[in-house]
Amino acid sequence: MTASTHWLATASGQAVLERGGNAFDAAVACAFVLHVVEPHLNGPGGDLVGIFATADAPGTPIVLMGQGPAPAGATIDHYRAEGLTLVPGAGALAAAIPGAVDAWLLLLRDHGTWELGDVLAFALGYARDGHPLLERVAATIARVSELFEQHWPTSAALWMPGGRVPDAGAVFANPALARTLERLVASAVGPTRKARIDAARDEWATGFVAREIDAFVRSPHRHSTGGDHAGVIRADDLAGFRASCEPAVTADFRDVTVAKSAAWGQGPALLQMLGILDGFDEERLDPASAIGAHTILEAEKLALADREAYYGDAATVPLDVLLSAEYAAERRALIGDEASREFRPGAVPGHEPFLPELREADDLPIASAAGQRYVGEPTVEKTGETKGDTCHLDVIDRWGNIVSVTPSGGWLQSSPTIPELGFSLGTRLQMTWLTPGTPSSLMPGRRPRTTLTPTLLLKNGHAVGTLGSPGGDQQDQWQLPYLLRTIVGGYTPQQAIDAPTLHSTSFPDSFWPRTWVPGGAVVEDRLGAEVIDSLEARGHAVTRAGDWALGRLSSVGVGDDGVLYAAANPRGNQGYAAGR
Repeated sequence: MTASTHWLATASGQAVLERGGNAFDAAVACAFVLHVVEPHLNGPGGDLVGIFATADAPGTPIVLMGQGPAPAGATIDHYRAEGLTLVPGAGALAAAIPGAVDAWLLLLRDHGTWELGDVLAFALGYARDGHPLLERVAATIARVSELFEQHWPTSAALWMPGGRVPDAGAVFANPALARTLERLVASAVGPTRKARIDAARDEWATGFVAREIDAFVRSPHRHSTGGDHAGVIRADDLAGFRASCEPAVTADFRDVTVAKSAAWGQGPALLQMLGILDGFDEERLDPASAIGAHTILEAEKLALADREAYYGDAATVPLDVLLSAEYAAERRALIGDEASREFRPGAVPGHEPFLPELREADDLPIASAAGQRYVGEPTVEKTGETKGDTCHLDVIDRWGNIVSVTPSGGWLQSSPTIPELGFSLGTRLQMTWLTPGTPSSLMPGRRPRTTLTPTLLLKNGHAVGTLGSPGGDQQDQWQLPYLLRTIVGGYTPQQAIDAPTLHSTSFPDSFWPRTWVPGGAVVEDRLGAEVIDSLEARGHAVTRAGDWALGRLSSVGVGDDGVLYAAANPRGNQGYAAGR
């Protein structure tokens, strides 16, 4: 079974399974196709977080860490000297060391079975020969066309052939990216499959890719703040990074064990939400009821306040306290009948919570619409600033290998296209603070506290399902109703994905310019007038997003009857699940 946010990626992954590849071969093939067909949502210059379990160790969830850290030159002093108070939302100063490609190759090396060239053949073909351009890609190019024409000529050359925005549905090719993939495949030389893949990893980190990135970012270019700056990432930064695997963080909810990344990502926030909600009766766990929607929003606010106060790539994130039953009970007691409009992180002995400056979008002296909250489909400003959208994939094979990955960054609108490579760098450093001493301060060698957060589920010590979604800060908030509906409410996975959803915006945004909406709640209109009116009566600042606007989940797994399933999001008519 394969599910992802684009039908061509799903089809490619499924083709690998049909030809005898395992889930990891399929996931890597699917992922590189996503680089090509969803370039406004991810790319080779970006990052990823994955989680998986192997058929040989089905009870051991493993996190695939493809989040590169800040480069050596990315210091608070340097950014302050550039006149910045926040890391920009677009431009090379926002780029962490690219981690996605090395992570995919690590997964393929250690757990796949196919050769690199066979896995990359799908993506290479679409990059070389073309693919139907998504309507959302064309719309994104149109949105940033003025930026491309005036300030990012290399992006205009690739994405606006002939000086015009391409039509949705037109066959679109990326010859430079095809050449990059061809060179990686050609570099995969060695006596064993492992050695061949490692040779390609070395070429990425120390060869032509690193050299081209280093040379290109040295030239100042326009950033989302309106100023021109040079990037600080260098070839030595790429040479010093390798992706890795690490143990997952887990918590139990009813009869299910939920596995996430550690607190260098936002994953444990979902575990906190579930811990807070676990003490309520079933009515308050129903997202479709007035009291349930209110309770879920309040639990999300509390967990995400803790995320901002305590999470980051720091030595001591107090997860032992934050995930304890006692702490969850303290937080649960704060949920009343009215919506809170306060920022309320909890108190953890021996740890001082970071309290960021709380800024509302209307108060910012920003000329563009920067600060508009992400509510559904990607919010892309003319400056290239993007409200954190991405893509997602899930795969399970006949042997029981299962993997879920959320790749992101390296959007076509995130920084100028590197012409010899055919892709852009990411903007993950915007999730760091230019305030010293916080758990998520900008610091060379430290990973930004990413929003990427796939989930793996276990029952009776065996992996039984995965899920994930695009959506920046909303990723875990959209996964929460899915889990409540499938674990408590009796929904099938597809029913849970299709059901109307909601999320809070009452916390500092992870994306530049880091604003919040006190008491903010974004809802799909299909929740119904009774529920929405009740939320407003309780004091929630409700934004109606439309009937089918929130959540783009996909999932795979095995049911209690032993039959495999896959489910995908219908919103946008783009996600796809397949299997047999």
